[in-house]
Amino acid sequence: MSVIAGETLTFSQEKGPDVKLRVFGDEFYSRYENVDGYSVVYDIDLGLFCYAYLIKGEFVSSGVGLSKAPPDKIFRHQKESEEVRNAKFNARYARIQPLPEPYQPHATLKTFGPNKGLLEGRRLTEGEIKGLTILVQFKDLKSSVTKEDVDKMLNGENYQENGNFCSVREYFRLMSGGKLNYTNHVVGPVTLSKNRRYYANRLLVEEALDLALAGGLDLKQFDSQDEGIVDAVSFLYAGQTQYLGELWPHNYFLELQRGSMKTYFYMLSSLGRSKQDLSIGTFCHESGHMLCRWPDLYDYGTRDGDAEKSSGLGYYCLMSAGNHNDNGRTPAPVCSYLRYLVDWCDNVICLDQPGSYQALHDDYKTVLLYPSRKYNEYFLIENRSRLGLDKDIPSSGLAVYHCDIMGSNEWQGGTATKHYQCGLLQADGHLDLETNQNMGDEMDLFKEMAAVAVSHSTQPSSNLWDGSESGLVISNISAPGGTITFQVGPEAAASPATLQMGSKGPAVKALQCLLKSAGASPKLTVDGTFGSNTRTAVTSLQKSYGLLQDGIAGPKTWAALLKKDEIKTGSKGPAVKVLQCLLNAAEAGTKINVDGLYGAKTKNRVLAIQKSNGLKEDGIVGKETWNALMKFLKA
Repeated sequence: MSVIAGETLTFSQEKGPDVKLRVFGDEFYSRYENVDGYSVVYDIDLGLFCYAYLIKGEFVSSGVGLSKAPPDKIFRHQKESEEVRNAKFNARYARIQPLPEPYQPHATLKTFGPNKGLLEGRRLTEGEIKGLTILVQFKDLKSSVTKEDVDKMLNGENYQENGNFCSVREYFRLMSGGKLNYTNHVVGPVTLSKNRRYYANRLLVEEALDLALAGGLDLKQFDSQDEGIVDAVSFLYAGQTQYLGELWPHNYFLELQRGSMKTYFYMLSSLGRSKQDLSIGTFCHESGHMLCRWPDLYDYGTRDGDAEKSSGLGYYCLMSAGNHNDNGRTPAPVCSYLRYLVDWCDNVICLDQPGSYQALHDDYKTVLLYPSRKYNEYFLIENRSRLGLDKDIPSSGLAVYHCDIMGSNEWQGGTATKHYQCGLLQADGHLDLETNQNMGDEMDLFKEMAAVAVSHSTQPSSNLWDGSESGLVISNISAPGGTITFQVGPEAAASPATLQMGSKGPAVKALQCLLKSAGASPKLTVDGTFGSNTRTAVTSLQKSYGLLQDGIAGPKTWAALLKKDEIKTGSKGPAVKVLQCLLNAAEAGTKINVDGLYGAKTKNRVLAIQKSNGLKEDGIVGKETWNALMKFLKA
C-alpha cells in the first residue's frame, strides 16, 4: 500500500482541464480536497471533480465543478463518518482477491509475531530475483515513456536520470548489503481494450498479462525457486498516477494460472506522462511488500476498532511515507528495524554493555540493538543524518526506535497490549507521529547533547510498553554527520574540577558557597575567584576532616562538602544546602537563600535544570539531576 498524507497532486478530468487536489489516504480509503480545502468527489456522469456535500456522513456530488465558486453549505476539511469510512474500506478490500490458505485472514493488513513481524506469504530477500514488468497503455491514453527508459530506471547502474538517487536495482542492493540483486525484464507497452476511466473500477492485471503472453513471453524465466510461481510481476500504466480505485498504486495477491506457471504477488503503479516523471519511490515501496513481505509502517485508521489514523514512521522509512520524499526520487532508506527482520544486517552490535558507541551513516549492514528481557521487544539506534538517501527526511541526527514484533503500526495508543510495531522516540517528547500531527519535523531526532537523552525518567522514555524499565540510558550524543558517537549505560557522575589559587568561574562560586554553609572560616564572599581567603577556608575544612592541608580543593575535599541525598518536597538539611549552592552557581539571576529548606523557589530552579537537560520534570533531585548539576563543577 502507498499512503498519501495531504500531498497536492494533479488529476485529469474527462470533460475539463487538469485540477490540483490534496489527497489523504491509501488504496483502501481516501478523500480529496481542492487547494482551498473544500472536499470534492469525482462525478462520473459529469466527467468532473465536483464540490461535495456531506449528507448522512457520506460525500455526495453537488454537481458543481471546481471552476466555479463552492455552493452554500459546503465547508472546508470535512470528513465522512467512521461508519461510512469503514464500509468503503471493507467494500474496497472485498473486491481484491484474498490470499489462499494458510495466509488468511487479512494477511496483507496485519503483521504479528508468528511471522517475525512480517506479512505472510512467499518471501524473496536474497540472491538473483528476476521480476517481470509490463508497461500498459489505454485505448484513450498512450505513453511516451519507452521500454528503454523504464529498463534504465529499474536496472541501471549509476542511474541518476530525472534526479533519481539510483535505480530500483541499486536501491535494493544498497539496502540489502549486496544480498538481493533484483532485476526486471521489461515488456510492452500493451494496449488495453478500454479507456483509462473504465479501469478505475476494474482491475487491469489479467487483461494486461494475457496481452503480454500473447507475444510469446515465457513465464518460467521469472521463477527463481523452481516452484512454478512468478517471483514478481509489476504493471506500470500510462499517464499520471491516478489515486482513484483500482489505479491507486498497490500490491496484492492474484493467482492466475497460465500453463505450468501461476502468478502470486503483483504490484501496480504508473509511468507518468513522460520519462521526466519516472521516479523509483513507489516502485521500491510496493516491491518491499511483494518481495520482502514488509508491512506498511503507517496506520490505515480503518480496522481493529480504531478509526483514527496516525503517521507511523512518517517520512523516515520507505515502508511508511518515505517513498514520497523528493517526489519519489530520493526515497527514504528502509529503516533498520525492517532490514533486521529480513536478515540483511550481518553486523549486529549489542548495546547491553555500558560504553561509547558509533553509529555510521549508510552502514546498512549494521544494526545497533539494545535487547530487553522480552524476546519480541527491543530498541534500535540508527544514524539518520541528512546525507545520501536521508537528504530529504524531516530531521537530522540519531534515531531511536522502540520495536515489538507483536505490535502493529495501526495501534497508536501506546498501551501494554496495543502499541506500534516500530515507533520513533521523538526527541522533543511530543507524540506528533502517533497523533497524526505531521509526518515528521525538525525536532524528532536527537542532536548534539551531553546530558542524558533517553532513560527511564526522560520524555520520551526507554521504558517497555508494560511500563517497566528497560535499562537503556543514552547520553553524550555528538552532532549529526557521517559518524555519531553516543554513550550507553548509566551516566558517570561528573567529577568536580580541582580548584586552587587563581581559579575562577561557577565551580569556585559553588565551592565558596559550600564552604560558607559548612561554617568554614574565614567568612567568604561568593565572587567566583579563588583567593587567599578561599584557600584558608579550604585548609580549615581539610583540617576538620583529617585531610592533607594543602589549600587545594581536590576530590577528597569535594567529597567532604558534597552531600547528595535524594531531595523532594519537604526535604531539609545539609543536602538541600548543597543543592542550593549548586543551583546558585549554575544559573544567573536572583539567588536563592541557602537555608537548607526545599521550598518553592528551590524547586522551580530544579525544574528548570531538569527541563534544560531533558530529564523528567518532577522536582525530585535524584541521581540524574545531581549529575546534571555536577557538570557545573567541571573545569
